[in-house]
Amino acid sequence: MIKQSLHFGRIMRVSLRALARNKMRTFLTCLGIIIGVGAVIAMVSIGAGARAAVEQRFANMGTNLLSVRSGSRSVGGVHTGGGGWTRLTVEDANAIAGLSAVEAMSPSVGTRAQVVYINKNWNTQVQGTGQDYPLVRKWEVERGTYFDESMVRSAAKVCVLGADVVKNLFEEGDDPLGKTIRVSKVPFLILGVFKAKGDTGGFGSRDDTMAVPYTTAMKRLQRADNIQSIDVSAISAAQTIEAKAQIEEILRIRHRIEPGGTDDFTVMNMAEIAEGAADATNILTILLGSIAGISLLVGGIGIMNIMLVSVTERIREIGIRMSVGAKERDILLQFLAEAIVLSMLGGILGIALGLGVSKLLKYIPTFATITTIVSPSSVLLAFLFSASVGIFFGFYPARKASKLDPIDALRYE
Repeated sequence: MIKQSLHFGRIMRVSLRALARNKMRTFLTCLGIIIGVGAVIAMVSIGAGARAAVEQRFANMGTNLLSVRSGSRSVGGVHTGGGGWTRLTVEDANAIAGLSAVEAMSPSVGTRAQVVYINKNWNTQVQGTGQDYPLVRKWEVERGTYFDESMVRSAAKVCVLGADVVKNLFEEGDDPLGKTIRVSKVPFLILGVFKAKGDTGGFGSRDDTMAVPYTTAMKRLQRADNIQSIDVSAISAAQTIEAKAQIEEILRIRHRIEPGGTDDFTVMNMAEIAEGAADATNILTILLGSIAGISLLVGGIGIMNIMLVSVTERIREIGIRMSVGAKERDILLQFLAEAIVLSMLGGILGIALGLGVSKLLKYIPTFATITTIVSPSSVLLAFLFSASVGIFFGFYPARKASKLDPIDALRYE
């Protein structure tokens, strides 16, 4: 065992000396592996970050959230598309609130509007909601209070602001509670401020919004008689399927839809959508990793080319080694060791490059909203793949060197 270890150590020393003689060529050969491993780690980290951002976004909404939206209709063979036929009413929402599998619901009417406070203004999303909106959407009011049922019934001109709206309308340190802002020339009293949720990994800021009673939005901002959607919270995540079935049944009855007829509404289970979105990001991660892996194969081909050149340059050296007792196995292991050292060195430097790129992406404005997550498994996989590339592409040149005839090698000029 000790003799074999010494033998292997001697082969490694010879291989390292051979690589050190051409430092620039060694580095350029490693470069393909460095870029390949770095690209794999960076691309997989972007995909993993996208998946985490999607999961976090849906987790913030709650796993028991259902969304009831208007459906579509066909007029003269032309389909309006989802949301093109608004038939949801406040009475529909109240009927849904009475279902056994439903914990709470909030009618929703949304629009964008210019919000003005003294000499400052900001364009934001104005969301008309019910009093249970913070419960349904799992969004806490950090300061002040949310409007109650009586304010909804009376279509009160009150609102709750998102953190971004507060930042853009008020000076730092200025308390917005009790202040009056104007939305489409209608004055609104500020009751509270939502807890900041921040940017959601490339999906935009959820804090750029303000909530008002849906009755107020319908009467004073949109002049509408119907609501756009209904956010529903099931009693538990396990009962979302039951809640969805109950909602579909009650709405078919209320809208007088015959059995087998086309629904004029859609009920979306956010847990199912979250699962589908996560699967999509998994496919994206695999795609990005595969594309980056191609550069690893290119790097492996580079190793093979350089090793073949090295064999040609060192034919006389190989002949001398064979003439003094080196066996085919020794020559094979020497050149194979050189290829493995090249790939492993490139793998180590590639890992450093991939980790660096993953960390630096957030400082580049174009990629500032991208979240990256580097997993140990992706690093280990990239490193093992780079070592495998060295063995695979280094074997042929090593075998070619070991099969040289010693006499012909000594005569080679």
